[in-house]
Amino acid sequence: MNRIHTLFQNKKERVLSIYFTAGFPALEDTLPTMQAIESAGADIIEIGVPYSDPIADGPTIQDSNMIALENGMSLKKLFEQIKDMRQTVSIPVVLMGYLNPIIQYGMESFLKKCQEVGVDGLILPDLPMQQYLDEFKTLFEQYGLSNTFLISPQTSEQRIREIDEHSNGFIYMVSSHSITGAKTGITEAQIAYFKRVQAMNLKNPRLIGFGISDAETFGTASQYSNGAIIGSAFIKKVKDSKDLKADIHAYIKSVIQ
Repeated sequence: MNRIHTLFQNKKERVLSIYFTAGFPALEDTLPTMQAIESAGADIIEIGVPYSDPIADGPTIQDSNMIALENGMSLKKLFEQIKDMRQTVSIPVVLMGYLNPIIQYGMESFLKKCQEVGVDGLILPDLPMQQYLDEFKTLFEQYGLSNTFLISPQTSEQRIREIDEHSNGFIYMVSSHSITGAKTGITEAQIAYFKRVQAMNLKNPRLIGFGISDAETFGTASQYSNGAIIGSAFIKKVKDSKDLKADIHAYIKSVIQ
């Protein structure tokens, strides 16, 4: 039982996960941002590991990646910043990143380090499920880490069932087949997709991401899932912040009102 499992056992609806890029807007903002996300009332912290070619991400997150890398952010630096995070952060923490830097770091070394600092799970959008099953699943289990796969409106029912079978945290429902931060509002077509997946009665909880930005879109997404993930909209709020904690509190409270 890690913190993700405990959360979803205790809270079945309106779970809010906040994504931000490590080392953004300033290099040492990582831990203060996490502390503010928790104290504002969010349920999960999703830390984006900066990468020079983030394929699934729109301009806002790409921009935050580039700034963080220019600031000097790296996996080694991130682990230094969060090594004592469990003294002040109690909610689940998930790292989201691309395979390349993790493979360079060494997958087992990376997973071991995640366990040491208190990370609960990973989202690796470019990790193929078969490769995960063949090469990494045993290691994830050994280090007590949940792995989250993404599904989209184009994912077949058979594939969704496979993902559900091999997931052990939550399923990340991409709300549209596009890049992050590209749309605002939720369309009828997206709602049809939410309903279709809802009717499958999957064993894992589901969080909806891409295009969630305010109380209205969070509320709509939460009607058809266990909650939602906000990324681009949050990053826009903190980008030019003069008072990180106050601005994070105001924004998250406006979403979960």
